[in-house]
Parts: sequence; structure tokens; C-alpha cells
Amino acid sequence: MVKPIWALSGVGESIQNRADIQGNKALSVALNTQFLFQIGVFTAIPMILGFILEEGVLTAFVSFITMQFQLCSVFFTFSLGTRTHYFGRTILHGGAKYRATGRGFVVRHIKFAENYRLYSRSHFVKGLEVALLLVIFLAYGFNNNGAIGYILLSISSWFMALSWLFAPYVFNPSGFEWQKVVEDFRDWTNWLFYRGGIGVKGEESWEAWWDEELAHIHTFRGRIMETILSLRFFIFQYGVVYHMKASQENTALSVYWVSWAVLGGLFVLLMVFSLNPKAMVHFQLLLRLVKSIALLVVLAGLVVAIARTHLTVVDVLASILAYVPTGWGILSIAVAWKPIVKRLGLWKTVRSLARLYDASMGMIIFVPIAICSWFPFISTFQTRLLFNQAFSRGLEISLILAGNNQNAGI
Repeated sequence: MVKPIWALSGVGESIQNRADIQGNKALSVALNTQFLFQIGVFTAIPMILGFILEEGVLTAFVSFITMQFQLCSVFFTFSLGTRTHYFGRTILHGGAKYRATGRGFVVRHIKFAENYRLYSRSHFVKGLEVALLLVIFLAYGFNNNGAIGYILLSISSWFMALSWLFAPYVFNPSGFEWQKVVEDFRDWTNWLFYRGGIGVKGEESWEAWWDEELAHIHTFRGRIMETILSLRFFIFQYGVVYHMKASQENTALSVYWVSWAVLGGLFVLLMVFSLNPKAMVHFQLLLRLVKSIALLVVLAGLVVAIARTHLTVVDVLASILAYVPTGWGILSIAVAWKPIVKRLGLWKTVRSLARLYDASMGMIIFVPIAICSWFPFISTFQTRLLFNQAFSRGLEISLILAGNNQNAGI
């Protein structure tokens, strides 16, 4: 979090420029050494020292290399994220109880929707947040060492983010088998768009699952803490807005308020598109006309802004980096104060925004899995990684037989 904040505020560039003028590299070297030292202390070194004490230096080195080929570090990083999330939730909201950490040996395929329900809030949200911070550091960071310096400072963070996002699917049997991927996508979309109701469980409907995920926020202290923690998402917007070319290096506070006005317009647009067609059964034509006009106005405004102002396509992409975390921060605060939002009549809009975010996060995770499933050797490698050779051959034969039976019925 420190490096991206330095990048957005300009502190990192100022320190580097002053050091270049004075020929003083001590501060930058010390800071980079500190980050690399923290990376080593909190990741691999404790594991290696433990092996050395138990097995000796040579055996420990061989065991460590073998574990890397078996992706044990990925599993360890993911399981550590599970403990961190639930420890933090218990400290903030109470309700300590047993939490399954997925340490059992699994030989059945877990559907995409089930993994998403289990790890969305504990890993996927945090993984995407870390990835977004790293992208901002890449876009706005100042580093004389170029790509090599960025890789050295961010490789462990990228490893953690990717582990939190994809570890459940890497260790999921048949997770990259095309037939399973197609079935998982169909099951996930059905779950995502199925409306909840009385007696509907979280395994059947996204709305029911979302309500269950908010059940731990029930005390005034918990709402205050959630609000304070959610304020960090607004730092993205504040920093990115002043780096856009449309601002013309204007540091006035009015630039920030203009960005909020644009965000308000997007929120109104969301309210228009979240109108329920069934509730306006007698005004279907009017509803479609309003939605079409709203969409055309937004597109026309974007084209005019690019043509008549200093707004560029890069600024449009940068605004995504600004508004996506801001929207999540607003959503997090809104769900923390659910009773008040319901009284204001905005709960349906908040729920539509939450569904949009979950759909987007799911697609970000699902698309790489679908692409990898196009290549059969990835599924074969995964099967060999998870199971021994005899079981891997048996699983491959069962998949072939299942494919033949399915084709025979066509």
C-alpha cells in the first residue's frame, strides 16, 4: 500500500529527483532493501529455516525445491489468507467459531460457483485489490531501474494476488477440463441471476448468499469499523484524478469534485438500468425508451469530452482505475449501514451494484480458466500434479469414456 500511495502523491518521484540532483542513493537503496527484506522474512525464510532445523541443510534445500514444483507455496499463501480474513472478521465483529480451511484431500470436482461462494470475500476481493494497487504502481510509479526494479519490488505481491485468485481452481480436480468448465459457467450464471426469496438458500441464489455474507455486520461498532476501513478505497480516485491529462496539472480541489459529479451521473445511470421491468409492466415502451436515451447521452457525452477537451482514451482507462475501487468503497459503506439505506429506498440499487461487481469479479477469474481449458496439456499437467500416476491414468480414461457416452447420445 505504501508504494502506490507514494506513486499517486508524487512523493516517490520527488524523493528520486532530489536524490539524483544531490547524487545521493542512500535513501532509495535503504527503502528498496527494506521491502526486499520484508519479502524474504515474511515468505520463504521461515519455511527454509524450519526445514534446516528438522532435516539438515542439503535435505532442506531439496525439499524446498520439490515443494515449489508441487505448488506448495501457492497453497500455503492461500491458506494463510483464509486465516487472516477470519481472524480479522472475528476481531472486528466477534462470533468466533470453527471455520473450514479446506485442508482435506479432495478427489471430486468443485463447481466454480461453490468456490466463488466460499472464497469471494476472503480471497478474491483482497486479491483484486492487491492487483489493482500493483497496476497503479506500474502506471504511476517512478523507478529509475525500470522493469527490473518493478519486478523485484512487486513479484512477491503479484504471487500473493494470483495465489488468492486462482489457487482454488488450480487445486480443483478437472478444473481445466473443457466440459467441466462449460458446466461450471452455466451453473454459475444460473446461481448469479436466480432471485432469492423465503426459504431459498445461498447455494441456490446469489441474493440469498449475499444476505448471508452481510449477517456478521450487526453491531454499531462493527458498522463504524467497516466504514473506516472502506475509506481506503477513495484514495485511488483522489490520486488517479490528478494524474489525468484532462486535469492539465490542476491541483485545485474542484477537479476532485468534478470526478464525484461524474460518478454521481454513473450512479443515476445505474438506477435507471436497475429498474425492474416486471414492476413497470404497463410502461415497457417508456422504460426501454428511457434506458436507450440514457445510454446514448452517456456515449455522446464521452465522445464530446474526448473531442472538445483534453480527455484522452488513456484518461478513460485511468478513470476505470479510479471509479472501480470508489464504487466498491461506496458499496461497502452502504451494506454496513443497511437499515438506513433501506429506509432511503436505495437498497435495490445497492443490490444491483453488488451483483454487477460479483459478476465482473467472477468473469475476471473465469476467463483465464476458460482460456487454459482450451489446451488439453494443462488439464493433463494439473491431474498429474494433484494425483499419482496410476490415479491420473484412471481419471483420463474415465474422462474419455464419459465423452464417448455423451457423444453417443447426440
